[in-house]
Amino acid sequence: MMLDTFGKAGLLAALLAGTSLALPAYAEGTLDIAMIGEPDTLDPMMSTKGVVSIATQHFIETLYTFDSAWNIAPLLAVDMPEISEDGLSYKIAIREGITFHDGSTMDAQDVVASLDRWLEVATRGKLVAAKVASVEATGDYEVTITMSEPYSPLLSLLAFSNSAAAIYPEEIIGESIDEPIGTGPYMVAEHVPDRYLRVVRFDDYVSRDEPSDGASGARQQIPDEIRFVPVPDANTRVEGLLSGQFDFADSLPAESYARLEGSDTAEPILQKPFGWPIFAINHKAGLLTDLPIRQAVQAALPIDDMLFAAFGDDTFFQVDGPMYPEGWAWRNEAGTESFNQNDQAKARALLEEAGYDGTPLRILTSRQYEFHYKMAEVARMALEAAGFAVQMDVVDWATLGQRRNDPALWDIYITHSPFLPEPSLTSLYDATSRLGWTNPEKEEIMKAFTTETDPAKRQEIFAQLQEQVFTDVGFIKIGAFNALTGQRHGLTGVTDTPWPFFWNSDVSE
Repeated sequence: MMLDTFGKAGLLAALLAGTSLALPAYAEGTLDIAMIGEPDTLDPMMSTKGVVSIATQHFIETLYTFDSAWNIAPLLAVDMPEISEDGLSYKIAIREGITFHDGSTMDAQDVVASLDRWLEVATRGKLVAAKVASVEATGDYEVTITMSEPYSPLLSLLAFSNSAAAIYPEEIIGESIDEPIGTGPYMVAEHVPDRYLRVVRFDDYVSRDEPSDGASGARQQIPDEIRFVPVPDANTRVEGLLSGQFDFADSLPAESYARLEGSDTAEPILQKPFGWPIFAINHKAGLLTDLPIRQAVQAALPIDDMLFAAFGDDTFFQVDGPMYPEGWAWRNEAGTESFNQNDQAKARALLEEAGYDGTPLRILTSRQYEFHYKMAEVARMALEAAGFAVQMDVVDWATLGQRRNDPALWDIYITHSPFLPEPSLTSLYDATSRLGWTNPEKEEIMKAFTTETDPAKRQEIFAQLQEQVFTDVGFIKIGAFNALTGQRHGLTGVTDTPWPFFWNSDVSE
């Protein structure tokens, strides 16, 4: 695969004319990945954003990860932990001979310092922090986590690359980590914010020996380098993929599917089912701290119209209320009679009951995920028909990520999530999330759910939790959708996952 010095870099710069983007000259063995935006941090503990997870998992690793069937598998841990009979003690053997990118050797002290920081600063670490009695080095290459009460989702949290329990050298641990140093198969070579992040093969990487299976097993370091390019405009990502500027493009609009399918350069990848759009609700401050007003929002929304506007074709969405799709163990119908009511008259009556005074309902969204914006526009019309004054705050994705941390700035923000193997990985359920959703009944259900270890009993308890989502309007699920990404013809080894990784991707033609 040979290009002149203008090559992919020059073509990409031309494609993105009017921006400051100018990539270095293209080199053999390089993958160019178009992402929806700039990672606002390279410290995965500090963000739940997909763009952060996609990039940082190439250079930062965790004790555990997931295989292709979403089973937990060891990564920096030697094997699965030794768990005490009472479920309170997790003894974890750490792999020896693992080198950080700064040349230092990983040991138990690095793991302890990293996990202590994760429990303090990470969104998902905070979910479990109050339940962790201690994290101790019980050997040079052994760590023991002691819980104050059983917590069944612990290993899933330790395995997740999103708000990750990242393992760093003890020496760099601090309130902030400006230059993350990990153990991953690639290391950061160059980062020009809003232009590109370039990672290169880490020569001292020690891969696991097991066959590659999802994110578990061998990480083969096939590409020489990988460049993550922020391309906020969805149509530009499509055009860049079709013209050969990108090897892979994330989050593409549904209407581009036919063009990709008929292309000689690229091909579509449809992940079905992928996940669920979410109207996240502010329970900490503002208009929606009032239950009847939350119920009015829920009653007014025309879910089917919103999904059709967002995706255009039911090949790409399902009008489906339960929190999990068909075929998942967590699937149940509790509370779903409140889904997709599309009843503006009912919503207006609820607003009158609440004494609604015309305060604007502030919806925070972004066009970098175009389907978010399209759903918001349809929702706005239905909410205004119900009597709401609606204020649409349309910002870039990085700004949305900042504003949603301040409950004074929004009432609803729009996001989405893949379907996750463990419900507790969805932080929206937890009182410590940025939503702040809490009530005594829900908290009692959550405690029962996270302390129970029997799978059948956990399914029963989750049905109670789903009922709470609808009755208390904890957040609003907007159906389900299939995600469209794309890759150039000839690229192999990209695993079908919400957070694609490229260490096993073959760049040869």
